[in-house]
Amino acid sequence: MPRKLTPYIFVLPLMIFIAVFTYIPIITSIDLSFRQWDFMSPDKPFVGFDNYRILFRSHEFWNSLKVTAIFAFVSVPIRLALALLIAAALSRETFARRILRGALFLPSVTSTVSIAVVFSWVFSTDFGMMNGLLALVGVDKVHWMQSPDLALGVLIFINTWKQLGYDIVIYIAGLQAIPQELYDAAAVDGGRKRHIFRRVTFPLVMPTTYFLLVISVIEAFQVFTLVDVMTEGGPAGATDLLVNRLYQIGFTLFDIGQGSALAVLLFILLVALAVIKSRILGRRVHYEA
Repeated sequence: MPRKLTPYIFVLPLMIFIAVFTYIPIITSIDLSFRQWDFMSPDKPFVGFDNYRILFRSHEFWNSLKVTAIFAFVSVPIRLALALLIAAALSRETFARRILRGALFLPSVTSTVSIAVVFSWVFSTDFGMMNGLLALVGVDKVHWMQSPDLALGVLIFINTWKQLGYDIVIYIAGLQAIPQELYDAAAVDGGRKRHIFRRVTFPLVMPTTYFLLVISVIEAFQVFTLVDVMTEGGPAGATDLLVNRLYQIGFTLFDIGQGSALAVLLFILLVALAVIKSRILGRRVHYEA
């Protein structure tokens, strides 16, 4: 009996940690989504689905959902396409390519707050580097972060730059797992580089693409720090992503019930997207036997 219990004893601290900091908060959030609470009152009256009804009738919620969808479904394809192309160019082992991989990976492990502060200066209207460069070619000042048409694009650019290195490293690992014999056979058959990439590389790297697609969409739907530091959801709600809307409801307006309802909806949305991606791409993902 002690020998059978030994593995469970070893994992017990981790199980307790996960339960306390993951499962209990999830259950608590679901419970609070059906209640009205403002952090201060000891009472948490049950209000049923009222918090969800208020959200569905809120223009700010639908705007945040639209902005987040645009952010995710524009930034993720760009990231993955660039990452695959760059990874294909850097997959072979040389000293220079290793240094370049490290340089590209560095932003993904850099503090998001630091990146947001630096880019706030870069895209500053009056003394930013971008407007300084544009002034050299005679272009007037651009209001990057004050324009509803440009602010979201700036955030997409920054988030893509930050996360690209991680995607590249994962793609390189996937590319290096492809047997060289397949490339040699395709070359002997007279295949050109673009044909080999389309017929050999891309299908065999599909499991890596599927993995990155799932985690990238989840990450894109949870972006908060860039918005909080750089725009706070403005201008005119143009960068009001869902997690920023959740923060505003829960920790600015102190409506914990409605904030919890939004968190539950975000969780359901991410699970639904994961299931849809699994159904669409699952048949195209090939694993080695």
